[in-house]
Amino acid sequence: MTTLPPEQFLPSEPHHARRIAESFGSQAERYERTRPSYPKAMVDAILASSPGHDVLDVGIGTGISARPFQQEGCHVLGVDPDERMAEFARLSGLEVEIARFEEWDGAGRTFDLVIAGQTWHWVDPVLGASRAAAVLRPKGRIALFWNVMSFPPDFAERSSAVYRRVLPEFPFFPGGSKGGAASYAPLCDKAADGIRQTGMFTEPEPWPFDWERPYTRDEWLETVPTFGGHSQLPPDKLAQLLSGLGDALDAAGGSITIGYNAVVITATRTEAS
Repeated sequence: MTTLPPEQFLPSEPHHARRIAESFGSQAERYERTRPSYPKAMVDAILASSPGHDVLDVGIGTGISARPFQQEGCHVLGVDPDERMAEFARLSGLEVEIARFEEWDGAGRTFDLVIAGQTWHWVDPVLGASRAAAVLRPKGRIALFWNVMSFPPDFAERSSAVYRRVLPEFPFFPGGSKGGAASYAPLCDKAADGIRQTGMFTEPEPWPFDWERPYTRDEWLETVPTFGGHSQLPPDKLAQLLSGLGDALDAAGGSITIGYNAVVITATRTEAS
């Protein structure tokens, strides 16, 4: 599972930004330790609409997206380009094959469900959806999901000011935006359009699931370096950024509660011709 920065500073075609897409392994242990899972209601809804429990996880990472399905009795196979991330997934008994999904060889295997947790923006949306269709059984389901963060307004404004001061080329929600589902709408739209263009799925649907998580000061500062692009910051810049965000957290009382919206873009594989 990868979390990306706000849409405002993503490249227009994230799947071409391979340096960012394949940088998360440098923070694999921290990523595994700090990144949130997904709400059970989301997992239950996806499985209730799937014809079976054979799951392919695209961009499995350390296994954060796969484990909730594994815990419900699914057999999960993961595909990921980064061996460093896959090592952590395998510790949970998950099988992982190393490849970019667009180049992965399914070797004739088929699945009931193809999922991607916080990773599909790094996959070519049309080619990826076509490859998902090729390995899905008829009436199988594709479910692409993201945890979208919403920030308390005061904290968003203070954090934005820190980014403008330390990393003016890398703004954090310019203008102090709270984030939320609207900031990810372009990514979700691209995912849905890619599914449509294959002509092999029903009309994609958005399924939202709201939840929240409190963070202490230390917990949030441990999470920040795992965000997209942050692992590539010079150490002095990262230290300045974390110091400034620590001050913003102190001003917020030493902790924050982040609102999450787990947004799912999902469709059913049509009958094979």
